[in-house]
Amino acid sequence: MRTIYENTIKSIGPMAEEFLSEKMLILFGDRAPNELKDYCFVIDVVQVKEKIQTGDVLYIDNEKFVITSVGDVVCQNLGRLGHITLKFDGSTTPQLPGTLHLEQKELPKIGVGTQLKIMKE
Repeated sequence: MRTIYENTIKSIGPMAEEFLSEKMLILFGDRAPNELKDYCFVIDVVQVKEKIQTGDVLYIDNEKFVITSVGDVVCQNLGRLGHITLKFDGSTTPQLPGTLHLEQKELPKIGVGTQLKIMKE
């Protein structure tokens, strides 16, 4: 098992948690435009070490989620802007180029300090 991406939630926009009921989490780097920050979980901009692929695993703290599909610009946007949408719907076909789809299951509590890690198993 090796880590290909690691980050921590730094702040949470006042409207960001509303998307959790839709099984969505919007990440954006700390340079996000002010009009978007309200809807995002803010992280540092950190490079992705390897290409993210279907079958890799996202850990939210210690909770494991298998990646079911990867939009075309997920790696690029995550590494340059810290911006992707995590969608916990189990879709095997990406709906949008910047969306990372994950297995559908209940999300853990997400707050400032929550660790995000993508691993190859």
